[in-house]
Amino acid sequence: AYDLVQGPLVRWSEARDKATPEPPTAVFLHGILGCRKNWASFARRLAKEFPAWQFLLVDLRCHGDSSLMPGSHTVSSSALDVLKLLGKLRLTPRILVGHSFGGKVVLSMIDQAAKPLARPVQAWILDATPGEIRAGGGGEDHPAELIEALRRLPAQVPSRRVVLNSLTDFGFSEEIAKWMTTNLKPARDSSDLFWTFDLNGISDMYRSYEDTNLWNLVDNVPEGVHLNFLRAERSLHRWAHEDIQRIDDAEASASNEGAGVDLHVLEDSGHWVHADNPDGLFRTLTPSFNTIQ
Repeated sequence: AYDLVQGPLVRWSEARDKATPEPPTAVFLHGILGCRKNWASFARRLAKEFPAWQFLLVDLRCHGDSSLMPGSHTVSSSALDVLKLLGKLRLTPRILVGHSFGGKVVLSMIDQAAKPLARPVQAWILDATPGEIRAGGGGEDHPAELIEALRRLPAQVPSRRVVLNSLTDFGFSEEIAKWMTTNLKPARDSSDLFWTFDLNGISDMYRSYEDTNLWNLVDNVPEGVHLNFLRAERSLHRWAHEDIQRIDDAEASASNEGAGVDLHVLEDSGHWVHADNPDGLFRTLTPSFNTIQ
């Protein structure tokens, strides 16, 4: 499932004829336990600033309106889902943005693309590293603990307040608890609310997120690809010194024309960068839209 947020100058549609030029497109991917709506207000802001662009917001498998998808639930399969969607829509994105799990999906998309993506393409990997994931300890700091807490809740609940109270009782912050209630929808046959995600599938996805290693792509950046890693200043995920050093080394060795690697730091932000410091994130990303026409 996806939403397409378009700037006011965009005239493209899925039913377009071949004479209608494709506008520059950016893809935005959420993290574990998120959904495409996480990016909605940010995309609308970008569309206002860059009226000739369009922004594809995707529900990854097991999340939101993409909860019922067959096959294995991994970083790789999630990336292939998005590549197939782009093929179906006949879109060639110029910018890829992924938060956390979605950041690894962006890397896997570049790694798996059957034919080269648009050149140049800017990829933004927000608060995720290419290899081992070192989540912080305790409560809200560790998504695996949040997944296990959600398993303790019933499949249907009478109200969002029940979820808020339960998760805060389990030790999670009110902000995290409120965010989780965005994954609830009214049931058709009762007044209860039900979860929109596939929690078992998400658990598999998180294990894949921890285990998937895409350092080889970073060490050998394809021509025309620019990888931008963004580390949140107060990240819940520990960035090891060796991770930062390896990205710095990749930056120095990315010598192909148009290829590159950069590491950015988003100040005054925790892991949820688009919620904690949307203004800072906007300022960080906008140069990419200015340099690609």
